[in-house]
Amino acid sequence: MKKLNNAVIVLCAAILAAGCAKAKHQEGYKALTVNRGDIQLTVLATGNVQPHNELAIYPFTPGRIEKILVSEGDLVKKSQKLMELSSTERAILLDEAAAQGPKQLAHWKKLYAATPLLSPEDGQIIYLPTVPGQVVSTAVTLMVMSDHLMVNTQVDETDLAQIKQDQKATITLDAYPNQPFEGTVKRISYFSILVNNVTTYEVDVWPDIVPPHIKTGMTANVVFNTSKKENILVIPSEAIQQKNGQSGVLVPAAKKGAEPDFKPIQIGVSDGKQTEVVSGLKLGDKILIKDFSTSELGSAAGSNPFMPKMHGGGKH
Repeated sequence: MKKLNNAVIVLCAAILAAGCAKAKHQEGYKALTVNRGDIQLTVLATGNVQPHNELAIYPFTPGRIEKILVSEGDLVKKSQKLMELSSTERAILLDEAAAQGPKQLAHWKKLYAATPLLSPEDGQIIYLPTVPGQVVSTAVTLMVMSDHLMVNTQVDETDLAQIKQDQKATITLDAYPNQPFEGTVKRISYFSILVNNVTTYEVDVWPDIVPPHIKTGMTANVVFNTSKKENILVIPSEAIQQKNGQSGVLVPAAKKGAEPDFKPIQIGVSDGKQTEVVSGLKLGDKILIKDFSTSELGSAAGSNPFMPKMHGGGKH
C-alpha cells in the first residue's frame, strides 16, 4: 500500500511539473484577438489665431472722443455707430460753453452735434486702445476690426498632399484645451516658408462657429481629418515585429512547450495606436504581445539576488 501511495505521488508530481512547464512557456505574453475597427488618419499642425482681414480705424479729423459705443470683442454691422467725435473746433466751443453753465452747454451740443464714426464693414472689434475724452490726431488708431478670426497654421510639405480645400479639421486652443471646435480649410498657400530648415506652407482654417472665448494671438493645435478606413482588421501597433525585413506578429506555438511562432503579415494604414492587417491574419485569430503586468514585475522583484532571503525556522 505504501508503494502505491509513493507511485501516485510521483505521478502527480510529473503532471504538476508538466503543467508548470506549459505555464512557463506562456509566461511573459498576453493573448489578444484580431478584431474589426476604424482608423482615422490625421495630420497635426500648430498655429495662431489671426484676423483674416484686419482694419485699423483712424479719425477723419483731429478732435476729441466724446462717446465710445462698443467694447472689445463686440460683433458689429456695417454702418453701425461706433463712436461720437468732436472736431477740434467743436471741442473748443463746448469747453467754452461749459464754462458759461449747463444751459449754454446743452444749447451748443444740440446746435452743433457730434460726428458719428460708423463701421465700414461687418466684423468684430479686436482692439480698442482709446477712451472717452481723449484728444486724437488723424494718426491715432481709434480701434481695430477683424472680419473673421481664423487659425493660421504651417503644414510640412510632406503632409501637404493630404490637405484639401474645404477639408474639415478640429481646433483646440492651448488656453481652452477641453473645448475643441470644428473648422474648415479656406486657404492653402502657394508660397513656401522655411521653418527650422523644414519647408512648410501656410494653411488657414476658419472656425465653423467662432467661439466667444477665442482671441487674436492664441496658440492653436489643429487636427486635419485626412481619410478614414472603416470596418477593417486591426491589431495594436505594439504587436507588430520585424524579422528579416518582414512585418509580423507572434502567435501561439503550434508545438506544445515551444516558444511563440512568428507569423508574417501585410500591414496597411496606421494611426500609431492601431494598424490595419491586409493579409496574414483573419478575424478572431489570437496574437501574443509582451506582458509587462505588475504581477510579472513583482515576481521578478522576488527573484532579485540583491533582495534579502527569508530563512526557515528549522534547526541548524
